[in-house]
Formats: sequence, structure tokens, C-alpha cells
Amino acid sequence: MGDNSSAPQDAPFPLTEVDKWVLSQTDEEYSYHTWDELCNIIQNNELHVLKRKPSDLRRYMKWTAETKAEYGNMTNYLLAHRLPKTWGTPPFTPVSKTPFQEPSDYRVLVNDWPYGFVPGIAHLVVWTRTTIETDSDRGDMTPESRKVVAAFVNRYFVDRLGVGGEDRVVWFKNWVALQSVRALEHIHVLVRDVDPVIVEEWTRE
Repeated sequence: MGDNSSAPQDAPFPLTEVDKWVLSQTDEEYSYHTWDELCNIIQNNELHVLKRKPSDLRRYMKWTAETKAEYGNMTNYLLAHRLPKTWGTPPFTPVSKTPFQEPSDYRVLVNDWPYGFVPGIAHLVVWTRTTIETDSDRGDMTPESRKVVAAFVNRYFVDRLGVGGEDRVVWFKNWVALQSVRALEHIHVLVRDVDPVIVEEWTRE
């Protein structure tokens, strides 16, 4: 078992208790998330238990610290290198006030720093310049915003996979306390056993 003191006091984003526990482990001790486990976590909204492989988490923390030092914050980096230049800078002016209704208001990217999954699972992030409504308690989604996002995921991801697609796609939105990039709205989409050609299609500009 690794040393608990490996959890830094000056982490570049808030560490959950699970993060701190992961940092006390080696990669050999780490238990990868299975698809069934992910489905249960998301269904029960237990998002705080999602975790990265120890070495990936350490590298993500290092990269985040270096990126913030160079760009000031993660939003500036994403707008400079990953998201459409036409978005401008916050506060954004989306074409539609309904999330994921207008294609120019969102961008699908492969997550550069995915959670630690068993092979066959791809982690996508859908960034949007349209506000996704959340509650005032912990910044979790409202019932109405969940319906809007679910409808988008179904038509964009599930329908593309055809029969049985609903069993190969799950999605979630971290509540505010769990977000490492808080200034930009985004949801996470996990897909199982999807041809890389389709993933490329989803993420093509």
C-alpha cells in the first residue's frame, strides 16, 4: 500500500476522499471500474466514487497545475485549444437557450483524462456554451434539465448505435463540488464496445 501522505495539500482541484484513497495506492492495487459498476454508480448518482488509476490521477494533477500556471485557469486552456473559437469568452451567447439543441453550441471531445475503466469503455465529454440548469443545494441537475440532456444523449449517441444502443451508453453530469472545470458546462458520456470510427464521427468538428 502506498503512503497516505502522497495526497498533496495544495492539489490543483478539490480532492474527494476517494481521490485521496486512490493516491495512497499503486496501480497494481487499483480496481478498475466495470461497465455494470458504472451503470450502478450513475443510476444511484454516487458520482463521488468515480476514480482514476493512481498514476493517471497523479499525472492529471501535475498537468492541471502546469496548465493553470500557464493559462491562468482551465477555461482559458480549453477555449484556446479544444473548443470552437466562435464561442468567444464567457459569458457566452449561445444560439439556443436549450442545452444541446443547436450543434454550434456544443462540442464532443474524447476525455484526455478518463476515469479508470476496464478495456472497451470510451469516455467522452460534451462541452456546451448553454447553461444547464442546476439546483441551489449542491449544484446537481434539476429533473427538467435531466430530461433535456437525456433526450440529447439518446438522439446523438444511442440512436447512432442502433438496436441495443441504450445498453451501451450512460451519461452523467458532476455536481459542482466534483467538477475540476467549473466555468464551462459539460456532461460525461461513457460508451461500451463502440467502433473507433463512430467515436471519431461523434467528435469530428
